[in-house]
Amino acid sequence: MKKRLRRIFKVLAILAIIGVLCYAALVGFVVYREKHVPDPSDYDSIIVLGAQVQPDGEPSVQLEWRVDKAVEMYFASPCPVVVSGAQGKDEPCPEADVMRELMIEAGVPAGAVYTDPVSDNTYQNIRNGKAIIEELGLSKPLIITSDYHLPRAMAIAEMEGVEPQGAASPTRQELGFWLKNHCREALAWGKFWLIRYVGLDL
Repeated sequence: MKKRLRRIFKVLAILAIIGVLCYAALVGFVVYREKHVPDPSDYDSIIVLGAQVQPDGEPSVQLEWRVDKAVEMYFASPCPVVVSGAQGKDEPCPEADVMRELMIEAGVPAGAVYTDPVSDNTYQNIRNGKAIIEELGLSKPLIITSDYHLPRAMAIAEMEGVEPQGAASPTRQELGFWLKNHCREALAWGKFWLIRYVGLDL
């Protein structure tokens, strides 16, 4: 009996080690992909993906960073900007509305900023952003989101029939913040592959 239990524990330990190594490799994949996004060159529109709004209505640091990057890319090549993000249960207003105000405060003309205040996830961000830019007769969006999130957002855009370019807002906080977001993104890639290649509805 003891020998049998030892064998079971040994197998479980080996499986646990394999799982940890696979997860670490997936985090490494996320880091590799974010470091190998081509520099943007020829875009006719910008789609900015939302991030959390604080309960007091202030933007989270990640939302601020995404808007900062969007403002930078707008002034590098002025074009219509779609800010995308719905209102979460702990948010006092849609993420898109907060981003629009921040962009206008930064000097982007109000008429250049379009809102998508109903998207709850990256798939909807891309789908609804694409619909808005197509109504404007445009077809070459620059997608802006956090560095760790950008490669998957661009992969989703390709699924939605968009040939995107990307510009990343860097994750500039301490190691714990960086690690938390990259580990979460590794799991999100697993979900993405299940949706794309297995056809699961997650």
